[in-house]
Amino acid sequence: MIEQIKTDFEKIIKNSDLSESDIKLKRKYLDNFIENGFPSRKLENWKFSDLNQIIKKNIGELSFYNDNSHPNKVDTATFIDGLEHNKIIFINGRIEKIDFNYENQDKITIDDDYKFENKIENSNSLLSLNNAFTNKCYKISIKKDYVLNKPLFVYHTMNNKIKSKNINLKLEFQLEENSSLRVIDLFNDNAENNFVNIFYNFDLKKNSTLKNYKIDKMQNKNIKYSYNNIEQETNSVSETFIFSSGSNFSKNEVNCNLNGEYSSAFVNGIFSLHNEQQHEIRTIINHLVENTKSYQLIKSVLGKNTKSAYQGKIFVDSKAQKTDGYQLSKAILLDGTSEFNAKPELEIYADDVKCSHGSASGSLDENSIFYLMSRGLNYQQSKELLINGFLLDVVEKITDLEIKNLIKNMIGLKE
Repeated sequence: MIEQIKTDFEKIIKNSDLSESDIKLKRKYLDNFIENGFPSRKLENWKFSDLNQIIKKNIGELSFYNDNSHPNKVDTATFIDGLEHNKIIFINGRIEKIDFNYENQDKITIDDDYKFENKIENSNSLLSLNNAFTNKCYKISIKKDYVLNKPLFVYHTMNNKIKSKNINLKLEFQLEENSSLRVIDLFNDNAENNFVNIFYNFDLKKNSTLKNYKIDKMQNKNIKYSYNNIEQETNSVSETFIFSSGSNFSKNEVNCNLNGEYSSAFVNGIFSLHNEQQHEIRTIINHLVENTKSYQLIKSVLGKNTKSAYQGKIFVDSKAQKTDGYQLSKAILLDGTSEFNAKPELEIYADDVKCSHGSASGSLDENSIFYLMSRGLNYQQSKELLINGFLLDVVEKITDLEIKNLIKNMIGLKE
C-alpha cells in the first residue's frame, strides 16, 4: 500500500503545474497519512468502525486516483427533474461543470485555483490524504446581501471506468454578510469498490444562512467518508441534513465552530440500512462564545446484519454562557442481528447553560402494529406506517419547504 501511494503521488506531481512550495506542503500531508494510515479502532473517534479493515475486506488493494486530464461525459438523465437549480457536477472526482445560470453573476465568484490552508488538526489522516491528492480546490463565494434564487445541486457521480480507486475532492464555500446558500449533495454511483474522501469547508460571515442536505440513497458497494467543517460568525445559521442509506460503508463528520454570538447550528440525520451496511455520523458542536444554540436529532432504521453509530459531542467553552444545546438519537432495530451504537458527550466549562442529550433503541411496538392491523392494514403495511412516522419527524425539521418536499419524495416518506 505504501509503495502504491508513493507511486501514484509522484505521477500526480509529475503531471501538475504546482509550485515547489505547494509540492513540499503536499509531501508533508502525504507523510502524515503514511505515518498514521487509515483509521482503526485504536482511535477513539473510530471505536465503532475500523476503516482500515473495511477497505481491506471490501476493496483489497487500493490505488490512488487523480486523473484530471480527460473529461467525462455529463449524463443529463441523472439530473433532478421538476426543480430549477444551479449545478456543480463531479464525475470520478473531477469537476465537469459549474452552472450558476439562475443567479446574478456579479454576486458569485468562483476561484478554480484556490490555495486552501488546512485548518483541521493533522491527527485526521483522511484529511491529510485529501490534501495530498487533491490538486485543485474550488472556492465558491456568495457576495454580501445576496440570497441565491435557486438551490445548488452538487452531483457526485462515479462510472464504471474506475474500480478499487481512492478519489479525493474538496470544496470551499464562503458566505459573506447577510447572504444565503442552499446546497444539496446528491450521490449517484455506478462504479463499485471505491473509497471516496470528501472535504467541505464553510465560512459563514455575520447574518448568513447555510442549508446543506446530503442524500446518499442509491445502493452501491462504495466506501464514503465526508467531513464538513463549518465556521460561524455572529447571528449566522447552519442547517445540515444527512440521509445515509446507499453506500456499503459511510461516515459523515460535522465539525461546527460557533464563533459569534447568537449563531446556531442544526444537524439532523437518518440512517436507513439493510444488506449488511455499516454507517456512522459524528458531530462536534463547539460553543465558543455567549448566546449560541445547537440542536441535533439522529434516527436509525436498521435491517438484517446492519450497523449504525452516532457520536455526538457538545463542547461549551468557559466563555460560552447562556448556551442552549440539545442532542437526541433513536433507533429501530428490525432484526436481532442489527446493531446501534451511540456515544453522546457533553463537555461543559460554563455554568449558565441549558444542555441535554439522550439516546434510545428498540424494536417496533407490537401493540401499535396490532392496533393498525385491527384497523384493516396487514402486518407489512403496519410496519411501514410506523417507520414512516418515525422518520418523518426528522424530515419535518427541514426549514426549507421546497427542499423538504423534494426529499420526502426522493426517500419515499408520506405525510
